[in-house]
This record gives sequence, C-alpha cells and structure tokens, in this order.
Amino acid sequence: MSSAASPIVSPTPLTPLRFLERSAEVHPQRTAIVHGRRRITYAEMAAEATRLARALQASGIEPGDRVAYLCPNIPEELVAHFAVPLAGAVLVALNTRLAPDEVRHILDHSGAKLLVVDSELAGSVAPVAGQLATVREIVTVDDREIDHPVTATVDGPSYADLLARGSDEPLPWEVDDELATISINYTSGTTGQPKGVMYTHRGAYLNALAEVVHSEHTAASTYLWTLPMFHCNGWCTTWGVTAVAGKHVCLRAVRGDAMWSLIRSEGVTHLNGAPVVLSTLATAEEAAPLEAPLTISTAGAAPSPTTIGQLEALGARVIHLYGLTETYGPYSVCEWQDGWPELPADERATLLARQGVGMLSADRLRVVDDQMQDVPADGTTVGELVMRGNNVMKGYFDDEAATAKAFAGGWFHSGDLGVMQPDGYAKLVDRAKDIVISGGENISTVEVEGALMAFPGVADVAVIGIPHDRWGETPKAFVVLADGARATEDEIIEFVRSRIARFKAPSAVEFLDALPRTSTGKVQKYELREREWAGQESRIKG
Repeated sequence: MSSAASPIVSPTPLTPLRFLERSAEVHPQRTAIVHGRRRITYAEMAAEATRLARALQASGIEPGDRVAYLCPNIPEELVAHFAVPLAGAVLVALNTRLAPDEVRHILDHSGAKLLVVDSELAGSVAPVAGQLATVREIVTVDDREIDHPVTATVDGPSYADLLARGSDEPLPWEVDDELATISINYTSGTTGQPKGVMYTHRGAYLNALAEVVHSEHTAASTYLWTLPMFHCNGWCTTWGVTAVAGKHVCLRAVRGDAMWSLIRSEGVTHLNGAPVVLSTLATAEEAAPLEAPLTISTAGAAPSPTTIGQLEALGARVIHLYGLTETYGPYSVCEWQDGWPELPADERATLLARQGVGMLSADRLRVVDDQMQDVPADGTTVGELVMRGNNVMKGYFDDEAATAKAFAGGWFHSGDLGVMQPDGYAKLVDRAKDIVISGGENISTVEVEGALMAFPGVADVAVIGIPHDRWGETPKAFVVLADGARATEDEIIEFVRSRIARFKAPSAVEFLDALPRTSTGKVQKYELREREWAGQESRIKG
C-alpha cells in the first residue's frame, strides 16, 4: 500500500488538562483533595474547575490573558491549575512570601487581569491594590477549614461570588497548540528583577508524567503538599498526582506536628520538599518509625547525609532531584542503582546527594566547557551544567534578550558549575550565580545588596550564603560604613526587612573596614565563603 493510501493519524496536542478529565471519568467518586474536613471527589474537582473556568470567561478573561493567584496550599490553588488553562488563560502563581512591592511588580510585568488572594495574605496586596497597572479585579478566598489571622482586606468579590458567575456548561479539556503558555513562574534571577518563566502545555504534561515515574507515584498515592504549589507549579505535581488519580492532601503551612499528624491520619505515601522540610520532619517531637512506606523527593539544595540517615532510620526513602524554575522544577534525578540499598548508610547518602542524570522526559544532563564541549567524566574537571528539551522553559516572558542569552549555543545555561563523574552522574561544586538557597527559596544577593546600599551611611556591601542548621543556608551581609557613619546589626536588618521580603533579609551583619577585591575591583566573595564554610561541606543548589 502506498503512503498516499495510508490512513492519516492526527496526534492530539498534549496538555495536562486531560489528566483531570480522565480521572473524573474513570474514578469520579475517588477522593481527589483532602483539606481539613473537606473531601472533594474527582468528579467534584472537575466540576469546580469547569465552573471556575466559565466564571473567568464571564469576568472578561480571554485566551492568553494572565490570571494570578496568591494562595497557600489550599484546594482553590490546586483547582486553579486546571481551571485557568481550561478557560484558555495563563496561570501566574505568586510566591506567598513576597513583599507588597514585589507582588505589584510581578502583577504589572505579567499583565495579570485578575488576582485571587487568600484572606491571610491580603496584607501583601492591600498596600499596592490601588497602584496595579493591569489588574481589574481582586477576588478574596476565605479558607473555611483553617483558622488564620486576617490583618488586611481588599475591595472586591469573594471566591464564592466569582464562582457564581460561572456555569456547568462543559468546556473541551484540550488545546489547539500544545506549545501555548500554560503558566508563568517568576524566579529571583541574579539581577534582583524577577523573570517570568513560561511553561507550555506540552512541557507541563511531560514533566508531570516524569514526576510520576521518578517519584514512583501510583493510583494508591496519597500526596502531602509540603512543597508550595506556587513553586514551579509544585514541580508539576499538581498535574502529575492528578494524572494517576492520587489523593492530594493540602497543608497551609509546614510544621512538624501537622506533617506527622496527616502522615498518620491520611496514610501519606509521598511528599516533596527542600531539605529544610526533611529536617523539620526528621527532628519533630512527633517523629517515630513509619507504619507504612514513605517516599520523599527533595531538591533546592543537596540534602545532608545526616538528614538522609535520620529519615531512612524512620523508614522513609529519599529521592534527590535537581533543577531550576527554568526547567519546570526537577530536570535530573539521582536515580538509585542496583546495590545501593545494601551500602552503608553514610556511603549511600553521599551518592544520593549528587544531582544525577536527566529525567525520563529530559535530554541528557551535560557539563560543558566554554566551547560547549563536554568536560571529561573524571569527577574533577569543572564545567557548567546545561540542559535542553521538553523539560526546559519556552523562554522568559517579555524578555527576548534574557532568553537569547540563556539559550546561547542551543542549550539552557544553568549558571551552575559542576563535574561529571565516571558513572555519568553530575555533581555540583559551586554556584556561578551567587544565589542563596534558604529553605528551598532562591534569594538574589544582588537584590539584598541593593536594599543594604539604601541604608544611610553604607558605603560598600557584599552578601553570601552561610550555613544554617534549619534553612540550609541564610544570607549574611558584610558591610563597610562611610567615615563617621554609625549603625547596628539590628538596625540594618530591620531596614532591609522593610524594603524586601523578610525571608530575604540577612540574618547576620558583619562590619568590615574594606571588602576583599580583585585588582579589577570585583568583590572576592570566594574568600568570604571560604571563611564562613570552613570545616563544612558547602550546600549547593540541587
């Protein structure tokens, strides 16, 4: 038979919207979401996503418009991951720890037309509500399950009012273009100005399935939301757990007692988080040997062998991932090899702290030199980690120059330096971008330095990450005061907290007569780091 006579098969554009449609069809009465006393089935989750999508359309949201959410890990934030793209719009999930001016900047830059904010976080919006360039309406969510403080309010309808505009008229759980933007996630970057990282329907679909494979999810998964849903769309697990019709257990705030209570009461099988989450879990008063298997996927910094050992002693299994916001979260995995379970705990923990190999949906993780040639796999030759493929962003929103720079040579440049080991597993050795990773959150030292320089009498400043038992690392400022100027450590810290998000402010300030600099005037941060990290293994981005 000639090719002309062959039947034509048209592929369906990939989109994670299909995951909720399928789970609602196949498992309509299965519990999809647990939050306090609330139990939401997959049929109910799909129905609310449809009603919300129709409500957004009735509110004037058109295809391609941006809809922003500023919410903790509550059902409304999870439903938004399906409802917003179902309406043809783009989701912008905001970091819940941002200061008002930072919230304003992201809303203005993304051009968001509608903002949904949790009532507890209204204080991050109220001071700038009248200054927003594109937001036409602010909707407030009241979490009826969990008591929480409300320190400010904003004018606008309630979430119930918004839903009332919708209808149950079905919408197609599909898209015409799988490369259309499904979400924009803002990252701190290195300049202090956050960049909007664009994810596509195709990338979200494939990364979600890779998360299912590498974190070993099944239909029996009960997933505890210890990772913020705003962070890389929860590493695409918002869509991934839904794909297998697993159970989402919401958690507004990470606390040891709350995690252990839900692990036991809900039969949690999986959770994700930065090493600080693992440490909080392992050291909580409620910690005790697990009654059932628990798989923990971690990234944000290399987990310490001590923490891995503590969790393994409780019966948990740790999977180490590595990536950036620009790679949909995890891009690589330190995949377990045959024989690792039989190794001594400390030897296994050292192996697990590496960044590993590209995930199933990703291209190979490379370490390259300045000419984009792979460095020898000798464990000593340092190069830059680069990535490409389905797990890499579409580009930076409204920033062609930054996008072109990031993809120089056809691969995404992470800015992270590492080595390739003889077994093909990559390991980071330093950060080229000077980002401080505190509790899994990226903090731009340039942004912090800018806030410090605004303090009267500060003549020079440098910020680095120093060790912190709970957060992995925390910013420390080295400050040079102008002649005659006076300031205390507390005064400077409080000043910075008043200008940027509190978690970004330095936890310590040291006054110097001068900063160490090269002959060309560049600050030698390496010298500062070497002194602060003496005798400790540097925690690097993972």
